[in-house]
This record gives sequence, C-alpha cells and structure tokens, in this order.
Amino acid sequence: MNDLDAIDLKILDLLQKDASLTHKEIAFKLHKSVATIHDRTRRLKQEGYIRRIVAILDRKKIAKGLIAFSHVLLNDHTANTLNTFEHEVAQFPEVMECFQMTGTFDFILRIATKDMEEYQQFYRNKLARLPNISTVQSFFVLSETKSDTAYPL
Repeated sequence: MNDLDAIDLKILDLLQKDASLTHKEIAFKLHKSVATIHDRTRRLKQEGYIRRIVAILDRKKIAKGLIAFSHVLLNDHTANTLNTFEHEVAQFPEVMECFQMTGTFDFILRIATKDMEEYQQFYRNKLARLPNISTVQSFFVLSETKSDTAYPL
C-alpha cells in the first residue's frame, strides 16, 4: 500500500462500496478530472489492486438461501494432495470460497446451496467423493448479522 496515495485510496474505497460508479462520478466526488480518474483506475487494475469488478447478488432472491461453512481435514498433507484438493474443490460452483487454514482442519469452505437437500446432494455426490478427505464438519448459518466486501483502507 506504500505505492498508493490518498487519491488512489479514495478511488479504491468508492469502488469497493459501489463498483458501478463511472469515472465521471468518481471525478466529481474527488474533485479531479475524468482523465486523472481513468488513468489511476487503469493503473490500479494493472497493478492488481483491483482484481475484478462484480455485482453482489441477493442470495435469497437467486435461491441460494443455505450457507454452510465446511471444515475439511485431509488424510495427508503432501503438496500433491493439497494441490489436488484445491484444484478439484475450485471446480464446484457451490463452493464460494476456499481457505487453507492452520489448526485442526486443513480447509474451510463457504458453500451456498438452495436448501439442505441440495447441500446433501453436493456433499454426497461431489465433496465426499474427493480423494484423501478424512473428515468434513459443516456448520449452517442461522442468521447473517454482517456481510461486507469492502476492506477498511
């Protein structure tokens, strides 16, 4: 973050909160020219500060009302086993996030499905069929107090 000045940080902050803002709208908010904002935004993308621009959907309106956090323990921890697991689980559209962890479990997955029946089908036909899985322990979300995608800058 040392390469970023106050204007860059403000651009990133605005785009995190509303990626649909145009260069013109950002320029107006920051009292800068549209060309300046365009150049800076392009540079932030090229340098990887902005990985992608997305729309965040209401999961309940698209029938993905059940969220599970599944903790996965593998049988062994060779590079091949870890790489294979990561590659395979990344192919499942139900898996929204996959984190390798320290502690008792090797990975935590955030899984979005329509309901418990769809989760069971995912677990039985996809996740449980992966090689080298020792244990899967899943926790289901009852309510969501906070869900934010913007990092404090």
